[in-house]
Amino acid sequence: MGDLDIEQGPPIARVNHRSDAKQTTLSTSETEPSEKLADLNLEDEEKARNIAEKDLQGHRKQTYSGLILAWLSFQAAGVIYGDIGTSPLYVYSSTFASQPSQDDLVGALSIIIWSLTLIVTVKYCFIVLRADDDGQGGTFALYSLLARYTNIARNRDPRAATMVRMERYGTNDLKPGGKSLRNFLESSRSCQMILQLVGVLGVSMVMADGVLTPAQSVLGAIQGLKVVKPNLSTSAIVGISCAILILLFLIQVFGTTKIGTSFAPIVTIWLLLNMAAGIYNLAKHDHTVLKAFSPSYAFSYLVRNGQDGWTSLGGLLLAFTGVEALFADLGAFGKRAVQISWLCLTYPCLLLAYIGQAAYISTDQTQTAFTNPFFNTLPPGTFYFGLVMAILAAIVASQAMITSTFQLLTQIMRLSYFPHIKVIHTSRKFSEQVYIPLANWLLMIGTVIVTAVYNNTTSLGNAYGVCVIAVTFITTCMVALVAILVWRLPFYFVLPVWLIFAALDGAYLSSVLQKVPDGAWFTIVLAVILSSLFTVWRFGKEAQWKAESLDQLPLAALVKSDPASSGSSSVSIVLNEAFGGVPVSTVPGLGIFFDKAGDSTHMPACFAHFVIKFAARPSVIILFHMRPLTVPSVPLEERYVITHTSGLVNCYNVTLRHGYMDDVLHPGLARELVGQIELAISCGHRTEAAELHALRAAYGSQMVYILGKEVMKVKAGSSMTSRVTGFFRGLVLWMFLWMRENSRTKLADLNIDADKLIEVGFLKEI
Repeated sequence: MGDLDIEQGPPIARVNHRSDAKQTTLSTSETEPSEKLADLNLEDEEKARNIAEKDLQGHRKQTYSGLILAWLSFQAAGVIYGDIGTSPLYVYSSTFASQPSQDDLVGALSIIIWSLTLIVTVKYCFIVLRADDDGQGGTFALYSLLARYTNIARNRDPRAATMVRMERYGTNDLKPGGKSLRNFLESSRSCQMILQLVGVLGVSMVMADGVLTPAQSVLGAIQGLKVVKPNLSTSAIVGISCAILILLFLIQVFGTTKIGTSFAPIVTIWLLLNMAAGIYNLAKHDHTVLKAFSPSYAFSYLVRNGQDGWTSLGGLLLAFTGVEALFADLGAFGKRAVQISWLCLTYPCLLLAYIGQAAYISTDQTQTAFTNPFFNTLPPGTFYFGLVMAILAAIVASQAMITSTFQLLTQIMRLSYFPHIKVIHTSRKFSEQVYIPLANWLLMIGTVIVTAVYNNTTSLGNAYGVCVIAVTFITTCMVALVAILVWRLPFYFVLPVWLIFAALDGAYLSSVLQKVPDGAWFTIVLAVILSSLFTVWRFGKEAQWKAESLDQLPLAALVKSDPASSGSSSVSIVLNEAFGGVPVSTVPGLGIFFDKAGDSTHMPACFAHFVIKFAARPSVIILFHMRPLTVPSVPLEERYVITHTSGLVNCYNVTLRHGYMDDVLHPGLARELVGQIELAISCGHRTEAAELHALRAAYGSQMVYILGKEVMKVKAGSSMTSRVTGFFRGLVLWMFLWMRENSRTKLADLNIDADKLIEVGFLKEI
């Protein structure tokens, strides 16, 4: 890669990739025939397109090993497992209303053991984590993965459609069941919409839990202070909780690496404390609870207790709340780090914690140990240490869902389901560790409000758990599709495995739905609102893409050579008859037109409207496109791709390839662009003095940045199947336009010379 060298004249050039891969030059000779020059220009454009395809279709997934993998695994323990790791504080108290019998206690323990084993370890660690979309996790990543292997996402951004890395298998490469399933999905528009909505709903439910989880964990931790200070008032508990939550969100700006490294020792010590307490209680009290490893006790518990046993699943599922963070946070840590941190630390510690608590409760003479299982089962002399660790662990438990929200929001923005808001990459080493300020503050406000309104964990508990198990059920179904269509496993193998996990998820889901009237409606309503916002934005973007695709102009459709200038040394251009047919004058100066599409076959909208409105062009034109890459920084010698625009004299296509840590928009941008074009010209076989002179003269005369301001409105009088349909379509598009106007990047956000900015407005009807 590197700079591309250009010379003036007819469509030029040859891309010569030097062996050191540092410089790419465009050059030509005056003696070459025009046909050969045209062929070479096509070759240049093809190579530039290959660079674009490599940039846009390149893999984002990062893999690690050695010390970096160990470090990431340690970080993952601090971020991902705070929520699921604090469950021993309240699982037994949420399951039983009175002292359980020995059989019921062992049955509940058996359900906990096998839920952690089957749902978390087998399903998530060994199956779901393999279904990543280029390193990304979550239900929407599953939808995106399916969309790359099946044609279920029909409405794509036309500017990026050619750059989508489709990996669809040939028909003969699929098993018979896979062929039928793919044909059905690709031919059923309703199924495609359902898959899209389910993927969005899963993301929305995780985010809804992101509002509730911090409130639940921090409020529960501060309520634990009543153990040492019983007269602590509710208002004091709420006030302390809100202060801690605000502090928790304030520190998010430090990034996942620093937060994870800081929180990991807390979570690790907490888990090891639970493991030590479990071993102590198992050795001292009732080791016979180990028979719970037999799943027969779980079945007998449910059969024996009937309705009550089924209802108690709503409390038992708290043992694995937070499991969705394993998949949602996958992009920040990677599959192996998540697996190592779960299998080597969290899983054995939690198993021993629950087993030890059951051993103590079974021999408890006071019959009250189940009401506060963690504190009552602490070994002698460790109470205050356990209290401090419980508070700290419960506070950091919120981090799993906060990080998940950032990860998932980045995914849906990348796939045009949400406006592009500011995303800050917090690590040069790990590209997917991000911080989103707006999401952080909105999440903080929502969490503080929820904490103040609910003010106790009992009422919050009624709202908790529905979204968790719903997301796991959605994940089970979508991974089954991935197994058939992406992994190409036979249908007869996938179906029994899906039935096992769907039955487990379904049993928990049917039980926890009882909480909906008592408070769980809150998270469901919040998830529906978020899903609606995502769907509205996507619907509006598809309408925008359709409108823009009808107005994309190649250069030949915009201007043509002026016949009157055919005998002169310089060829003039005129607008085509559709735009008035008037001559296009050349004004001194350099015009940098921002091209958001980067499509060399079509002119940027801002350039087309500028020429149409003023019937003029700057003497030197730069069509400037910025292409972000998933690397921290791009070396200067590989940063610019420069080609000549065929048909326009002194017009250059410049693509700036940049990493997420590169500061590319700065007041000296124009000088840098001119310098790179000069370098490209000079690196040819000979220096074109006339071209260099024209470039320098234009820059010295006048330099302006030209941006497009696309104003959109809903098309009036468009044909609709009914007035009702037209009304709702118009309402959705109006909502989209309102969101677009209030989230659009303003000129003030561009760190370039403000006094040299020009906006060219144009109207689009959708």
